Order: sequence, then structure tokens, then C-alpha cells
Amino acid sequence: MGSSKSDLRSTIYPEPVDHFDQLPDPVLLLVFNKIGDVKTLGRCCGVCRRFRSLVPQVDNVVVRVDCVISDDDSSSSSSSGSSGGSSDKSRHPISSLFRLVFLGLVKPFQSLTQLISISSRRCTASSSLVDDDFEQNSVTHHSPTQVLKNFDEIKLLRIELPSGELGIEEGALLKWRADFGSTLDNCVILGASSVIHPISIGNSTSLVEEQCGNGSNSMGDGSGETDNGSIPESFYTNGGLKLRVVWTISSLIAASARHYLLQPIIAEHRKLESLVLTDVDGQGVLCMNREQLEELRVKPLSASSASKRTMVPALNMRLWYAPHLELPDGTVLKGATLVAIRPSEQPKKEVVGPDGNWVEAAFDEPYGTAARMLVKRRTYCLEMNSF
Repeated sequence: MGSSKSDLRSTIYPEPVDHFDQLPDPVLLLVFNKIGDVKTLGRCCGVCRRFRSLVPQVDNVVVRVDCVISDDDSSSSSSSGSSGGSSDKSRHPISSLFRLVFLGLVKPFQSLTQLISISSRRCTASSSLVDDDFEQNSVTHHSPTQVLKNFDEIKLLRIELPSGELGIEEGALLKWRADFGSTLDNCVILGASSVIHPISIGNSTSLVEEQCGNGSNSMGDGSGETDNGSIPESFYTNGGLKLRVVWTISSLIAASARHYLLQPIIAEHRKLESLVLTDVDGQGVLCMNREQLEELRVKPLSASSASKRTMVPALNMRLWYAPHLELPDGTVLKGATLVAIRPSEQPKKEVVGPDGNWVEAAFDEPYGTAARMLVKRRTYCLEMNSF
């Protein structure tokens, strides 16, 4: 009789089914790879033992850095530095080494750091440290190397800084992309003294032309002269060329500093096939493919003696300039400048035709179109010594 009652009860009130338990591991890994974000994966580790065992097998990881502090910041002042580190770029000279730290990851990575077997007693003790008072008064910093050490199968890694390192004039444009192996393979820089975006109203064209016709020019773009395809004389005399040289050197130093920081991550994760280090502003992008990653493991980088960054080799540069460049979507670049850079010791590559994709594909639209338009103009060649 009792058995029949229990059977009836189970029929009326069936046991809840956890549909995730019915999914095979490959499907769960596919979901985790789509998530990518390392913070979210850290939280997934705290859901159940199965999730905790699968997260280290994720091969596509995205790390978003909440704050950047310099090595000179003491641990006692790290909390105060975190509040202004991402907003005040001028505090961090380009040539200094940045230490990437993560704020607000205490809870998710309390689970993530337990992926390597630790006794349940230690887990309980450590979890008690992450209450609200602790988060407010004592923020734990995690470097990318520390956070990623628990992942065993990373193939695709993307790291995003909270902002670009280079402080530029308000309204100006500066973007760069650099490819590295053990040293710089190539770098493309796009800059403009100002950018005027199209306005989505009926008289947008007249508004753009009116702003571009303004004779004021504080950044030496020479827009007041007739554009015959050559750099105007005023570009050399009113600081235009000097500003572009500063942009170029600053971008190269920023790229080489980022490359230097990636050494321990590349050394530890031997299965990496693609590594991208970018920033939320979209100012700079450092890329490394499988061959370049392996090259760095086999041939160690040459570090600069003056600062903690990779040595920049002697370079050949090509420069294109347009005082006024109007793109098909209506965007206008004043003082548009494109610089394509390769080491002097490497064979020269064309910037147009089949070999020119490394320049044209360096930037997303509409700036990819700007690069394609600029390379059709007159080319100026420059050289730069190693530094």
C-alpha cells in the first residue's frame, strides 16, 4: 500500500530534471567558448563541480582589464589608483611598463583559483574572505598571467585594456595596429588632426562642408592650401610633420610595451594560435598569429635597456598625407596621415595589390576605406633607427 502511494506521489510530483546534466561535455564546452569572458567563466566555476572541471578546457578566452596601474604604485595605494587609472592617461608615460590588474574579480575568481585541487576546508576558508566588506575595503588584484594559469587549452586569446595609452588632442584621431613575432613584423598607423562625422539630418552635407571649410588649423594639417596630391609646404613649417613623428614614435613604444608584457602568457600557454591585445577605445591593436607566437618562444625578444619594452628595430616607413579626406559615408578626416612601417632588414612589401592587404586590412570601417584611399596618393619614404 505504501509503495503504491509513493508511486502515485512521484507521478503527480515528478522529480525536477536538470537539463544541463543531460547535455554532453562537448556541447557545454561549445557554450563556454561562446561566453569567452573570463569573469563569467569564473562565476560558472562556482555553479557545480562539472562546470568547474570543464572551464579549464575552454579554448576561446576574452580578458577585460578593469584598470591599469604602474609598477611604481604601492599596494597600499592600489585602491585609490584604480579609481583614476583608466580616466587619466597622462599619469602613465608611454615608455613605462604597465602592470595589468583586475579589480572586482574576487568573487568569480575565488572559484577559478580553486580549479587545481584544494581541500574543501581551504575552499570554505577562502570563500569567507569575499564578503561585501572585503570587496569594499580591500580589493584583490589579479594579473592576466595569474588569471589565465588555470586554463589548459587556450587557443584564441583576446585581452582588452580599459583605454589606450596615448593621450591625444580632443577631436583628433590616432589608431595603430602592430604585428609581432620575437620583434616587430609590421605596424600601420592612421591619424588625423580632426574627424567630422556625418549628421543624419537632411542638410548633413552642407554641415560637413561648413565645418571643413573653417580656416582655423591648430594642428598643422595644411588644409587651407590647394590639394594637388603632395604635402603642402606649410606641413613642414607649422608643426604638422613634427606631430606625425610624435604619433609614430608614441605608437611604436606603446606597441612594444604591450608586446613585452605578453611574454609570460605566451611562454605558459603553448597551444595559443591567436593572441590580440587591444583597448576599449580601439586606439591600438597588437596581434600575433601561430607562427609569430612560436617564433617568440624559439627566439627570445630583445628588451630595451631604457625601459621594460621590446626593442624596436631599424625601420623603413612609408607616409601618405591628405589635408582633407572625405570618405564615402560622409566622414571627413582633416590632416589625414597613414604610415606603414616594416623593419629595414625584411624584404619590402607592396602596399597596393596582392601584398598590400596588411595595410588595407589594418583598420575597421570606415578607416579601412581611408587607408585604401590614402595609399593611392603620393608616397613619402622615411627611415628610423632602432630604439
